[in-house]
Amino acid sequence: MNSYIGEIAGLGTSVCWTLTSILFTIASQRIGSLVVNRARLLLALIFLLITHLAVQGEWLPLQAGVTRWFWLGLSGVIGLTLGDLFLFQSFVWIGPRRAMLLMSLAPIMGALVAWVALGETLSLLEMVAVALTVGGVAWVVMEKENGNGSQSDRRHYWLGIALGIAAALGQALGLIASKVGMAGDFAPLSANVIRMLVAMAVMWAYTLLRGEAQPTFKALADRKASLATLGGSLVGPFIGVWLSLISVQLTRVGIASTLMALPPVLVLPLSHWVFKEKITWQALVGTAVAIGGVALLFLI
Repeated sequence: MNSYIGEIAGLGTSVCWTLTSILFTIASQRIGSLVVNRARLLLALIFLLITHLAVQGEWLPLQAGVTRWFWLGLSGVIGLTLGDLFLFQSFVWIGPRRAMLLMSLAPIMGALVAWVALGETLSLLEMVAVALTVGGVAWVVMEKENGNGSQSDRRHYWLGIALGIAAALGQALGLIASKVGMAGDFAPLSANVIRMLVAMAVMWAYTLLRGEAQPTFKALADRKASLATLGGSLVGPFIGVWLSLISVQLTRVGIASTLMALPPVLVLPLSHWVFKEKITWQALVGTAVAIGGVALLFLI
């Protein structure tokens, strides 16, 4: 069991991000995704600081050293600030289906970057498992939607594609930077505090420079949206990111990234229950293929 802790943490990350996507969707429909994005980083940082004080006996891991702060802070900016910013705008221009399809490229990018930067390799069977998982995810998110959908103009379409790819690359690079920053068995909780603090600081510095702090807090007066944002911040940026760092630390980046790429599949039953979306045969087959890939990773 101990040898699978990294893989289990990766699966747990997907479950957390699936739940938080539902909660943040509910909140974003009421007060807008930009407000939710700002609030979630602030709330998650508060949760992390309190937990870090209880577990480590200090608010911040100041003893981590400049090098760790640099790599983990860079990871936070790339993955939590810029990566999510690109992803949210990609949602607007090409829709969540195509954007999530592009995000499924993150495991491939992560494995390639880890191969170049960290010297990690994947066996043939592991590559088959990765291909099955990513293929299942891709097939699900490529499913044709029923009804009429809005179409982006040509320029916004290609910009949305570029931002979706940039978001996937941001996630992959963020994971690589995290692994470098946590070298030497550095505590994932402390790493998460550093990542979240730097990401939040960059996000809110931008918000203050634009004079949008007051409108942000005013929008959070919506009680239902605030509760959904609070729940999503607890489950996703707090617990989910913490588990993701454990996964990256204890298993190879390519495998961890693949296991964390499952939210588009796991969200299907919740979408059916919460948003009354129809689950088709293609969605079911794609889910089976993706889960088969995950099972293969455990059997290797």
